[in-house]
Amino acid sequence: MIKFLLYTISCAILYNILLCNLCNAYTPDITRRHAIKVATLSLSGLPTLAQSANADTLLLPKATASTASTTSQLQPSVTIKDGKAVLPKLGTGAWAWGDSLFWGYNPKEDSDLQEVFNLAVSSGNGFFDTAELYGLGRSESLISDFTSQLPPSLQSGVSVATKFAPLPWKTTRQDVVKAAKASVARLGGNPIDLYQIHFPNAYSNSAYWDGLADCYDQGLIRSCGVSNYGKDAVRAVHARLKERGIPLSSNQIQMSLIYRPALTTGLKDVCDELGVQTIAYSPLGLGLLTGKYRQGVYPKGPRKKLAEELFKNPDCDKLFDVMKEVGRNHDSASLSQVAINWAITKSSTAIPGARNLSQAKSNLAALDWKMEEGEVRALDKAAEGIRPVVDPEKSPFPKFDKDTGLRMFDC
Repeated sequence: MIKFLLYTISCAILYNILLCNLCNAYTPDITRRHAIKVATLSLSGLPTLAQSANADTLLLPKATASTASTTSQLQPSVTIKDGKAVLPKLGTGAWAWGDSLFWGYNPKEDSDLQEVFNLAVSSGNGFFDTAELYGLGRSESLISDFTSQLPPSLQSGVSVATKFAPLPWKTTRQDVVKAAKASVARLGGNPIDLYQIHFPNAYSNSAYWDGLADCYDQGLIRSCGVSNYGKDAVRAVHARLKERGIPLSSNQIQMSLIYRPALTTGLKDVCDELGVQTIAYSPLGLGLLTGKYRQGVYPKGPRKKLAEELFKNPDCDKLFDVMKEVGRNHDSASLSQVAINWAITKSSTAIPGARNLSQAKSNLAALDWKMEEGEVRALDKAAEGIRPVVDPEKSPFPKFDKDTGLRMFDC
């Protein structure tokens, strides 16, 4: 009991820096570009948060008949087949939406975030990944508020994945159900399309898996997933859910050209073997692969140290040179688009973040072309010289379940 109490206290302290350490190093359709332009124009008449009567309270007007589109409803971005989520190639990561600790969020940028949201949905890419921890629920609430202002014909295109936070004081399956109900409420009352365990805990993991299944059986969620799980942990939760007749849809893992352990440790291979889709978070390397930063030009906050470590590596310049060459082969695609396109070739889904319309358009443009196999190999080879800035073994995520000895985290 004393060990457990000490663990709980240490984890409570550790979580204050967890979000700052999550990085821990970190068919072309020509009509798509036209669709992006049309989407931007078609939503120009919708109210934004900045135009709402009181943006601070986030009490936004619901869509009315006068704003409703006469077009047919959009298809959901995520469909469910036999209890399993079928994910799109690209979604939007909403970690920065409401998170001031790591991303420096300011409520004044809500109107920009709503433009990102509107564009993604109207262009048929309305899959958003959030979590109860992101802004302590603010991210979920923003997604709900933005959805409520869309015409009904567009609301149908919104699909949401969110996550349960397995903090040390949450130890039972009932805690998962309680958290899911709170997320459902923040997200507007509809069942969650994909509900994920955010990261491993040192205790209670099997209880969390039972809680996931309970949420599914109660109709709170439409499919089950995990995040930051290692090979053995994926096998274990897959088997546990299978006993309840529920498939494991996905494992969300950090994956980018500057953070590739999921590919080198065999984690991705295990997911493929089990039919578990992989969701690549931080495919832009926490923004370090966008070309915005370089030696001597660093982001503010916790990412600065990571950038300093990355850019002092001479192999980083070699990687960027190959990325630029690949981009030139595809209508001058940007570094961001090359990074996202690579992540899509390596995973089921990539979820880059976006905080303004320019970033959102750039992300969507990564779907306009497909990387050649030779280009993928060239990027892989260039990335081999990039050592993760922080060793995965030094991650704050617990490596083992202290009750069972099961290894929970690989990378």
